[in-house]
Amino acid sequence: MATESMGLRESKKQETRQLISDHATRLFIERGFEQTTIAEIATAARVAKKTVTNYFPRKEDLALDHHEAFTASLAAAVAGRGSGESALAALRREFAAAVEQCNPVAGFAGPEFARMIAESPTLTARLRELHDQREEALAEALAGIAPADAPPIAPRAAAALLGAAHRLLFQRIQELTLADEPNDLIAAAVAPEATYVFDLLAAGLGDDPTDSD
Repeated sequence: MATESMGLRESKKQETRQLISDHATRLFIERGFEQTTIAEIATAARVAKKTVTNYFPRKEDLALDHHEAFTASLAAAVAGRGSGESALAALRREFAAAVEQCNPVAGFAGPEFARMIAESPTLTARLRELHDQREEALAEALAGIAPADAPPIAPRAAAALLGAAHRLLFQRIQELTLADEPNDLIAAAVAPEATYVFDLLAAGLGDDPTDSD
């Protein structure tokens, strides 16, 4: 019974979090991020203002509510790679899957949402921070699998190149989204471009991006 009760509480908390996020996104799109207040979001979601800030300490997180999955995504791909699979191959595979699924973490968010971010200096700056945090997490993951004779800078150098490539592809998806291209056409355009980018990375980094040889 205790486990069931905890499960119900967690489910309720997740529902409340999603409700707040949905209302916040709607208001941000309608009015603009900077123009919308936390109090207005709380009123729309029928919760207390403190409830909003408890779930979302930063206003930006109300809009970019996939930020935790985003910053962990590249490191998670490296950690979850298959037996004998290189970090680069895992990242290539995961990005291809994200494009095929039109995953929001890869940048698929719809034109209204993309414009909301593009028109907000605050959200644009926050997105840059998240890209930086994702690269830092990737560097830590690569450091954990680097060979003993690799130079200390190798994981950070590889993460910088891999992070820049993913940032470029994210921006490309956003660019096509802002041009009002539908997701299926965006995916069709980005898939071969991603192949080109990852081929460049493979030529520069080799199969193991942390290997010094």
